[in-house]
Amino acid sequence: MLNTNCEALREEIMLVIRAFDCEDEDFTHYFSSSCGKFFNSIEYAGRFYDFEEEYKADDELVFKRLAKRSCKLAFYKVISSAKGKSLPWGALTGIRPTKLAYNEIADGRDFEKLFSDACVSPENTALVKKILEVQKGFYKKGGQDLYVSLPFCPSKCDYCSFITAPIENTRKFVGEYVNCIVKELYSIKPFIDNLRSVYIGGGTPFVLDNAQLTPIYAAINELFGSNFEYTVEAGRPDVFTEEKCALAKEYGVNRICVNPQTFNDETLKKIGRKHTAEQTLSAYAMAEKYGFDINIDLIAGLADETAEDFAYSLERAISLSPAAITVHTLSLKSGAKLKENTKKLFVAGIGEMINISREKLTAAGYEPYYLYRQKYQAGGFENVGWAIRGKACVYNIDVMEEITDNIAVGANAISKRLFGDEDRIERYATPKDIPTYIAKLEKIIADRKNLFE
Repeated sequence: MLNTNCEALREEIMLVIRAFDCEDEDFTHYFSSSCGKFFNSIEYAGRFYDFEEEYKADDELVFKRLAKRSCKLAFYKVISSAKGKSLPWGALTGIRPTKLAYNEIADGRDFEKLFSDACVSPENTALVKKILEVQKGFYKKGGQDLYVSLPFCPSKCDYCSFITAPIENTRKFVGEYVNCIVKELYSIKPFIDNLRSVYIGGGTPFVLDNAQLTPIYAAINELFGSNFEYTVEAGRPDVFTEEKCALAKEYGVNRICVNPQTFNDETLKKIGRKHTAEQTLSAYAMAEKYGFDINIDLIAGLADETAEDFAYSLERAISLSPAAITVHTLSLKSGAKLKENTKKLFVAGIGEMINISREKLTAAGYEPYYLYRQKYQAGGFENVGWAIRGKACVYNIDVMEEITDNIAVGANAISKRLFGDEDRIERYATPKDIPTYIAKLEKIIADRKNLFE
């Protein structure tokens, strides 16, 4: 239990406490500031700790940001020392370490010093530095990215928190849902003048048939052409067909996601997947034949897998030579079946898995090009996208670094508008529930218009 005299800092402090799995332990915290200094006093496990730190803040927003950093670092040092344990990202708790690095650079400061002061591991600081180097050919502020949400899947995986439900339960909504997507696409035309990428995600878009996908492709083609990175998160191997690949190619799609998560059949059964590793290889070959750049997703820490199991999947993925491979660290997510049955994640060997991914992907010629973190990730690690040089996914960079407007259509879709001069972002989220989304379509269109006009 945390007792603090500054409730405005509670949420930030709890992020650190949760990272060490200490929510059930008692902490007393007193915060104050005076004469350009922060003071944090902490009582924990019968001992008292005092921290004093100088700061410079030109306005209230900067003051609040620095105060949060100060208290998080104080708690990190206390718990790390008491437990004899360090975390790979130290006292950094945000989901976008690279964006933090960019902000430091923009303000004329050395992000590596900030990371060092926050006790980030040297390896992770080097990882962020490398990502910033790789992004130089892609990083560009301004313009728009379009996201199309198709929340339909063959079945729901244990770790998944998306709104997706098995297609057999939602098939009755598909026709009307597609009509709504098309109507939304026409409504956003006035807001797009520099489209950098389109990403059709899910769910598993390829679970829909060609007759259902065609109106969406056709609307995008008519409204925006095809002179941009165009990705379909086709998804699970068991829904791939020659006809779906051919249709996507016909309408200008140039990147496809094949997401096996693992190449171990026993694990696939445990997590609720209804395909095999062999089907993944067949789907990959099918997509490759049509000349798509191919993304592959893997998850480290699935269903009792060992480091050797994960290494096997990674080697199989590398052997295919896809344009990009994203390595996710298993995370407990609200709404996922896994979280219903698991309070905390303890994945044996997760650190070894992450190290293996970095070593093997680097050796195979892949470079890290984007990174993000999530709450309750095993071992406090992260998700990293790796790509062959020149083959990074623009959409992933834009979204993670928040450097473009993101116009999102469909259920459970979050649009973001950047106000660069004011250094702020406004968001608009559509309803998660498919019937509610359909019923409120006109309001959604009007609300989005108010945001982007």
